Amino acid sequence: MAASGLDAKLSSVLGGRTATVLEKAFGLRTVADLLSHYPRRYARRGELTVLSQLPIDENVTIVAEVREVRERSMKARKGSIVEVKISDGLGYLTLTFFNQRWRADQLKPGMRGIFAGKVTDYRGSLQLAHPDYTLFGDDEDGPERPDRSAEEWAKKPIPIYPATASMASWQIQKSIEIALDGLGAVDDPVPDAVRRERRVIGFAAALDGIHRPERDADWRKAQDALRFQEAFVLQAALLQQRAQNRSAPAIPRVPAPGGYLERFEKHLPFTLTADQELVGDEIATDLARTAPMNRLVQGEVGSGKTLVALRAMLAVADSGGQAALLAPTEVLAAQHLRSIARVLGPDLSAQLMPVLITGQLPLAQRKRALLRAASGQARIVVGTHALLSDTVGFYDLGLVVIDEQHRFGVDQREALRQKGTAPHLLVLTATPIPRTVAMTVFGDLDISTIRELPAGRQGIESFVVPLVEHPSWVNRVWVRMSEEIAKGRQAFVVCPAIEPGATEPGASESGDGDAVPEASSGPPAPPANVLELTAELRRHPSLASARIEPLHGRMSSDEKDAVMRAFAAGDIDVIVATTVIEVGVDVPNASTMVVMDADRFGVSQLHQLRGRVGRGNVPGLCLLVTRSEDGSLARERVDAVAATLDGFELAQVDLELRREGDVLGSSQAGGRSQLRLLRVIRDGDVIEEARGLASEVLDADPALTEHPALAEAIARRLDESTRTFLAKA
Repeated sequence: MAASGLDAKLSSVLGGRTATVLEKAFGLRTVADLLSHYPRRYARRGELTVLSQLPIDENVTIVAEVREVRERSMKARKGSIVEVKISDGLGYLTLTFFNQRWRADQLKPGMRGIFAGKVTDYRGSLQLAHPDYTLFGDDEDGPERPDRSAEEWAKKPIPIYPATASMASWQIQKSIEIALDGLGAVDDPVPDAVRRERRVIGFAAALDGIHRPERDADWRKAQDALRFQEAFVLQAALLQQRAQNRSAPAIPRVPAPGGYLERFEKHLPFTLTADQELVGDEIATDLARTAPMNRLVQGEVGSGKTLVALRAMLAVADSGGQAALLAPTEVLAAQHLRSIARVLGPDLSAQLMPVLITGQLPLAQRKRALLRAASGQARIVVGTHALLSDTVGFYDLGLVVIDEQHRFGVDQREALRQKGTAPHLLVLTATPIPRTVAMTVFGDLDISTIRELPAGRQGIESFVVPLVEHPSWVNRVWVRMSEEIAKGRQAFVVCPAIEPGATEPGASESGDGDAVPEASSGPPAPPANVLELTAELRRHPSLASARIEPLHGRMSSDEKDAVMRAFAAGDIDVIVATTVIEVGVDVPNASTMVVMDADRFGVSQLHQLRGRVGRGNVPGLCLLVTRSEDGSLARERVDAVAATLDGFELAQVDLELRREGDVLGSSQAGGRSQLRLLRVIRDGDVIEEARGLASEVLDADPALTEHPALAEAIARRLDESTRTFLAKA
């Protein structure tokens, strides 16, 4: 049989049936995919699993010893049940087999093996019904082998793989054995010189060591090599993408003397912060080059990122070009347009003619906006995903601004850039990014940071309202909010849902998908929802005279815009909303933010929501209402946000609270885009070293003509879906 390569289809190596199961369960299609399905841990024949810590209703793979086997007849119907008690030496777990009498002959007291199945609770006892298992006595490579002692056999690491009900760990192991045995020569993506400098073993040896270790040192060396290789390939891909982005010729965009930018800055009623000046200079330098700018600006909530972006738009307008600002929601897009028009003033607004394009615009208004964008009359175009439509065209698109980058994928970013000739790109985020994350996820962009807040901000006080310990405090929340309203101030109340059982459309894209409440001893309470809470607050005695209105994603564009306009004008006291107000909404008179079920939101989301208040001369108050128990991970998130206003510190906390440390998220069904062994919080030094070494290789060989294995690894590991995933992370 001919040796297979890494790109060989699993169906040709394992057969169609096994290949279908592996693809359906894990999205594995090729030999490379299967061999990068690494063990999650290693067991030994001599060790046992702690049974008391097994999670109920989850599939597990455990090592245990058979203690007792008995067979009995079923009472209600014909047939028998074989019950096998297995133990870790302290507790017991029962294996149950219906009408399989031969199990009693196969499973004998004293045998040890690996057992896999779903843990259930039957009358207070842990049980696995019809589990899969493999017994250590069945091992063909046992201690009777002449060159292996019983002790070596007992201590040899057994790889335990991420598994499903349809494919047990040892079945995956057997498939990997077949793939490894049939694998031909493997070219190493890491150049020999780099590998020698880094002192890591080769790719082929690492694959063998991680899947077939003889001792712990084998898989540890293999993990080190494969972790570095993953970092090296990823950084090489990002650096190559960065070089590619800069290869297309772009039109330099330089402000004209006495032009739009100079006139705008002349009448600014405030002084730019030092950070705004610095980042503005970096952007101006980029815009003046003949290579397209690709810059990410990260900054604290309310630090003035939009103002920095507007200055870039005016520089482009000075050169005769247009700028497009892509916002994630209609509420935010409309807010941006109003803010831009207000800051520009009537004269500049009339000349630059900023327009709004969203999916829910009335037809006549949409046609007028499309015409102004296509003719070049509108120098600034603000919109939602509607900007990506084929019906939207530009006369001379010179700058693309992406607001809240985590809401958009690279494909959407590129779709907008294709509407111009190598336009410059400016990406904004109010979610500060730890350095290792920036290197891993945004390595193809230059990064600027705005930490300094504008002068005059009064700050925000944040408090956790723990309803588990103090259920009556929720009433005090509404009384406290009414006290702020009595001072002429306004408030936001945020809920996770629109109505019972209905979350905000697109809520799963908000960037903190790990933020879900943890299981508790009782049934979880339904999340607070906008419609019911609005009615409840209107009935509350302390809020009898308050003007309270709902705001959520099911409302039409005109309805949402009308509510936000009325709130900005002071005609509404309280908005009860979903996360449609998460970013960008700017009402300086708003002083109070109440987040219901705060444990259902992630750290960065809570920080974003809190940033909607305390934006003017009015001090801010943020009340984080939670039912999570003290000491739980969900409560830790809420406590962390209340403890500091520093978004950069919270970004690090958020990274640490994601227990796996994988900022790219957990494995998606059918997807292969998550990190395998690399963890950004743990492996910062590895990532940094890999980036430096990858940069040296690419500087000497930009097209990787002398490093075909690296080029193939980049294509194999970072396909288009993965690049999209990286951009969304």
